[in-house]
Amino acid sequence: MQPTLHSRYVQVLLTLLIFIAGTIHPYAQDVQMVPDQTDRDAAEKAQTHKDDTDQEPVATFKARTDLVQLFFNVKDKKGGLIPHLTKDEFEVSDNKQPQTIKYFTENSNLPLTLGILIDTSASQQNVLGMEQVVGGAFLKQILTPKDQAFVVDFNIGVSLVQDFTNSVRRLQDALNSVRINSGGQGAVAGVPGMGGGPVPTMGTPKGTLLYDAVFLSSHDQMGQQVDRKAMILLTDGEDQGSQYKVKDAVEAAQKADTIVYVLLCADRGFYFGAGAMYSGDSEMKKLTSETGGRVIEVGNKPEKLKAAFQQISDELRSQYNIGYVPLNSKRDGSFHRIEIKSKQGYKVQSRSGYFAIPD
Repeated sequence: MQPTLHSRYVQVLLTLLIFIAGTIHPYAQDVQMVPDQTDRDAAEKAQTHKDDTDQEPVATFKARTDLVQLFFNVKDKKGGLIPHLTKDEFEVSDNKQPQTIKYFTENSNLPLTLGILIDTSASQQNVLGMEQVVGGAFLKQILTPKDQAFVVDFNIGVSLVQDFTNSVRRLQDALNSVRINSGGQGAVAGVPGMGGGPVPTMGTPKGTLLYDAVFLSSHDQMGQQVDRKAMILLTDGEDQGSQYKVKDAVEAAQKADTIVYVLLCADRGFYFGAGAMYSGDSEMKKLTSETGGRVIEVGNKPEKLKAAFQQISDELRSQYNIGYVPLNSKRDGSFHRIEIKSKQGYKVQSRSGYFAIPD
């Protein structure tokens, strides 16, 4: 028998009422207020994070202008990296005054800001091609999408070849575009985008403005950045004609919280052929040791340059991070010497201190 229109209407209405009644469960509100497993995990994690003051997020500390943050490596007697150490295995002093460590992480995953400074003076004629190829491969290996880098070349002038970018292709193109420049005595080129302007060197022969390059890159590029910062110099370490001295370059890098590495790419044959003495390594050791980096001898061997870049990559990926608020909170511009000690006697590779610059 076919149902009538009226009976079909009643049947639909009853079905609808049953459905609505089923959704109004007497415990419906209580069910909605119970978090699922994901919410419970998040709540527990938040509570643990709140209780564990040693692991307070770095972002919290950035709001504090009195925070001193240190990135450093720990090594054994043979130079091997030591991982998996804890906060309790370190002591920190500021001007010989013990400090309380407020923040500690074993492996920093903060974004990396990297500067590549490449020497294109006459003495680098025979190693420049090697630096371009191996340096480009390093950038492809080290940079992640959250990182950024820039490229500066220096010779008789200082030039920003590529400003901050996370594009490996642009950085590689910038490296490949630089050329040896050793001629003329004209004015030193400005530094596009760096705000440094001309670097006067009247009365002094210009050949390799190494210290000027470090100073300008620290002051005008790195000084405005946060998180982890490192500069890598591809050079023979010889400076000629810079307005600034090595101590100025060190101070600028320290004020910018920037680690400096030097890959000593020196073609000793160039110096011997020109009847000159090579002595670039001594000042470079001063520049790197004070900023938390180091000098790596490369010579003119591509395999040594690859190994050097790999060592830097390993160190940047395995940095410990300590944060503390100095007991002496005066911002008088003075230099504070920092010492991080490993209670197990391991070697700590860190910058030597910081300047308490007024806000």
